[in-house]
Amino acid sequence: MTDPAASPLRVCRADYHHPAHADALVFLLDAYARDVAGGGQPLSDFARTRLVAELAARPQAFSVLAFDGTQPVGLVNCIEGFSTFACRPLVNVHDVVVLASHRGRRVGAQMLALVEDMARERGACKLTLEVLQGNRSAITLYERIGFAGYQLDPAMGSAQFLQKWLA
Repeated sequence: MTDPAASPLRVCRADYHHPAHADALVFLLDAYARDVAGGGQPLSDFARTRLVAELAARPQAFSVLAFDGTQPVGLVNCIEGFSTFACRPLVNVHDVVVLASHRGRRVGAQMLALVEDMARERGACKLTLEVLQGNRSAITLYERIGFAGYQLDPAMGSAQFLQKWLA
């Protein structure tokens, strides 16, 4: 394994108006979408052409990128929500992408550390995320940096993430 300290890894806030950042965001999200953990299908042409503009139009959205030199290798997309119980913002970590070539080099941890800093700047009370049960390496990372299952009362069990597609 390569020594992470020797890597020219750079983690930064994404600027949706910077062409290299915009290209990196689409490239990395498409790589994630094509991966089995992302569903195994490429992004649609619609998503590829509109994604960055749509994120830029939403002040509650922000992203973090990781570059190894000039090569984009990691992405985290976040969407600010609101905790009614805490009456404060929360940040949902919506996508976490690390290219296979850079997994095991703490790229995800470095990006999520910046996400946490950015969430604190927004006054957020917590970070939330979802992860597939079979993605053990991601779960290990998330638990190592402080994420845990969500429950209010053990008698009621853990929260589940559900979805309903709208036509």
